[in-house]
Parts: sequence; C-alpha cells; structure tokens
Amino acid sequence: MTARGSYAKGVARREEILRVALAVFAREGYRGTSLREVAREVGVSLPGLMHYFASKEHLFAAILRVRDAVDSEEFAATGSQDAIEGLVAVMRHNSDVPGLVELYLTMAAAAGDPAHPAREFFVEHVAGVRRSLVEVVRERQAEGVVRAELDAEHVARIMIAIADGLQVQWSLDPSIDMGGDLERAWHLLVRDDADAVR
Repeated sequence: MTARGSYAKGVARREEILRVALAVFAREGYRGTSLREVAREVGVSLPGLMHYFASKEHLFAAILRVRDAVDSEEFAATGSQDAIEGLVAVMRHNSDVPGLVELYLTMAAAAGDPAHPAREFFVEHVAGVRRSLVEVVRERQAEGVVRAELDAEHVARIMIAIADGLQVQWSLDPSIDMGGDLERAWHLLVRDDADAVR
C-alpha cells in the first residue's frame, strides 16, 4: 500500500472511531463509557484505538468537535433556522443525548486549564456560537423585531451563559425543558412586550 493509501485508510479509521465513540458516549455517558467498549465496537484493540489520538482527553475533544459538526449539519438542514432557532433546537435535542451533555460539561470544566486538550475546542466553539448569535441579533435589530439599543455582543454572551447553565441544571434535574427555557429567556432579553414571553 502506498503512503497516500495508508494515510487515507488512517483518516477513515479515525473518522470511524469518532462516529462510534459519539454514539457510545451519547448512549452510555462520560462516566459509563469505557474506551475498551469503543475499541470493541470499532473492532480494534485499546492500544489500536489510542494510536489515533495523543491521549484520551484529545479523543474526548475530537468527539465534541464531531458532535458540533453533526449538530450543525442536522439543525441547518432545513435552511429555515437562524442561529437562535438552531441553538434552541440543539438544546431540545440535548435531552436525548445525556451522555454527550455529560461529556461536554466535564470537558468544559477541564478546559479552564490553558494546557488542557479541550481548551482549543471550547475557545473556538464559544467564539463560533457567539459570532452566529451576534449576527442574528443585528439582523433582527435591522428588521425591528429586537430592541435597537441592545448590545448584540452582550446578548450573545448571555444566551451562551444561559444555554450552558441550563445544561448544568438539566444534568441535576432532567425534567427541565432546556429548549423551552432558552427560548423564553431569548424573548425576555430582546423584547419589550410581555406577550413575547410564552
């Protein structure tokens, strides 16, 4: 096999590992998942699995990247959702994948360490979500449906903080409607009229 063929095979195997790991973590959770189980489902040994990642923390960060890509694809597929609607949809979906919420929260806490492998993912993730939200706030301000005096950057930061805070609360009380609460928070933040709060 040529070096190019070997590289392509390695990339495909890494992608397969990440797809399987995403499904296993969604099903079993961060604490319930053994990397041996992921390796078994992929059909490789544990050392064979870890050959593709510098550490288990690098694997976890890569799973979160795949999760973001899958969510973006799935919730942008209709073309009718903007970043606010997409964020609400993702929050509703998160209640179906508690293991990934657990992984996200665990890695988010660890990413406070500048040397942690998940740090880069979270910096990029938050910046990307914030940019998308700022754009939507400004678009809706131009349309006259969001108060013009609001600082779009500030609104975006608050929405991210609410979304992440709701995930923490939901992990303690799964009866919380994360999507519904986020949607109501959005209306409270950006509208004057009480009728906007449903």
